[in-house]
Amino acid sequence: GWCPLSPAGAQSTQLLVEPPWTPAVLWDRVTLTCQGSRTAGATTWYRDGRRWWQEGPDHFIVTESGTYTCDRAGTGLSPPVSVLNDGLVLQVPARALLEGDAVTLRCRR
Repeated sequence: GWCPLSPAGAQSTQLLVEPPWTPAVLWDRVTLTCQGSRTAGATTWYRDGRRWWQEGPDHFIVTESGTYTCDRAGTGLSPPVSVLNDGLVLQVPARALLEGDAVTLRCRR
């Protein structure tokens, strides 16, 4: 299912990643979804700190590696999500983890 990459209050903008592993990798056909204010309105996307897609959709399939954030009216800028193009990656679940939690790691290439 969908998982936020970092914990935050209900009123903040979240950037959700599917499949729910971090770091995300381009060859996983990653979908990013901007979740924020319930009010209708376009989403502004940023890649590598620059405005990349104004009045865009709330979700899309990533085709370029980079660090993405999104902005929704009323709830502001999301935390960043990095999508890598690395050939070998060690992944952890894309959710908040606490000391003592059992964690499944994935080493993938």
